[in-house]
Amino acid sequence: MNSILIIEDELLAADYLEGLIREVDGGFEVKAKLGSVKESVDWLEKNKADLIFLDIQLSDGLSFSIFDQVSVSTPIIVTTAYDQYAIKAFDLNSVDYLLKPIRKTDLADSLKKLKSLKAAYSIDFENLLSAIQGNKPSYRKRFLIRVADKYNSIEAEDIAYFYVSEKGGFLKRYNGYSYPIDISLGALEGMLDPACFFRINRKYMISRNAIVSLTSWSRNRIKVSLKPPVEDESEVIVSIYNVADFKKWLNT
Repeated sequence: MNSILIIEDELLAADYLEGLIREVDGGFEVKAKLGSVKESVDWLEKNKADLIFLDIQLSDGLSFSIFDQVSVSTPIIVTTAYDQYAIKAFDLNSVDYLLKPIRKTDLADSLKKLKSLKAAYSIDFENLLSAIQGNKPSYRKRFLIRVADKYNSIEAEDIAYFYVSEKGGFLKRYNGYSYPIDISLGALEGMLDPACFFRINRKYMISRNAIVSLTSWSRNRIKVSLKPPVEDESEVIVSIYNVADFKKWLNT
């Protein structure tokens, strides 16, 4: 029986994939389901699998770092939508990928393809990482702000948060000064580095470094205290739809 390792930080997704594998091909057995880089490295140092299903973003970082710490010669199927150049690199190396949500027909095709591969298959992860790192999106580093008849250039790293009020959109610097901007929060989501900024609700997009404390709130929401402080903290509450992603963002 062919052994499978599932590296996936979302337990429900891992369980779903395991069930799908059983439905598609009874000749495969899931040996382990791991959710972090550390767990995966520890397991791979002592065990081997015939096939690895690999999610990109794990609870403690990108899964690619696993292969900086342990040598692996195993076919891999990526189970996430990621940078198109990374996917291309995998494809050129004859390693398949599945876009979530995974469909049974796609999984069946992938397993059929992998059955034709050699038992041991080495992947050039150094070239793969270069492909990803060399094609990272370019995020906005500064904003040109007009104050009266003068213009100021404000570095993105100096901005604590962006917010919307009845008077329009504003950015707040760590020094406490606010400046009007004519860019919507929706547009800012595509401009700013998602590792640094997160849109918690319809009115606020905050910097990780501006967070002072977090408080459990009604309906499983989270209240955020920021620096500089906000006049009405009732507006700085993570939307119930964003709580899961917010927690994951804080853990990366």
